[in-house]
Amino acid sequence: MKDFRLIRPIQPPRSAFAGFRFPPEVILIAVRWYLRYGLSYRDLEELLAERGIEVDHVTLFRWVQRFTPILVDAARLCLHPVGGHWFVDETYVKVSGTWRYVYRAVDQYGQVIDVFVSKKRALKAATRFFTNAISSHGAPAEITTDRAHALVRVATDLLPAALHDTTQYANYPDLAVMPRVA
Repeated sequence: MKDFRLIRPIQPPRSAFAGFRFPPEVILIAVRWYLRYGLSYRDLEELLAERGIEVDHVTLFRWVQRFTPILVDAARLCLHPVGGHWFVDETYVKVSGTWRYVYRAVDQYGQVIDVFVSKKRALKAATRFFTNAISSHGAPAEITTDRAHALVRVATDLLPAALHDTTQYANYPDLAVMPRVA
């Protein structure tokens, strides 16, 4: 059975909208659509016009600049405590033309626990990542990683009491239940 969490709507203070021509609900929906769906300001202008709201794309830009930090602060109150089962993985990405290693931990609810970017894929980087995550959120009861040597060694050293799962596809819950194709 899945563990569903109640989602409270994010409501910034009403005083943040004082002096604006549009109601707070219109401003909030425009900023949320921009942040959530990655729309351009002109696309957002068109979507709002289809709903009878005439607003310029420059105004939308100003709303996003002004209200994004306010929404982030309001959303911070809605963060849930980190779960006791962590899924940890590493990958590499190109950042400004340079390859970097990214370590990421996610709990069983899909909430990102921590992200760490490193120049090298080494035991030192994995140790630093785990140390930061544990100091910020406490030690997990269960951890799932792939078989990367650095992750296995650091998890064993720093989290001796945690159940450590390294079975194939365990880090990808959707693939773990799929039958194996010969």
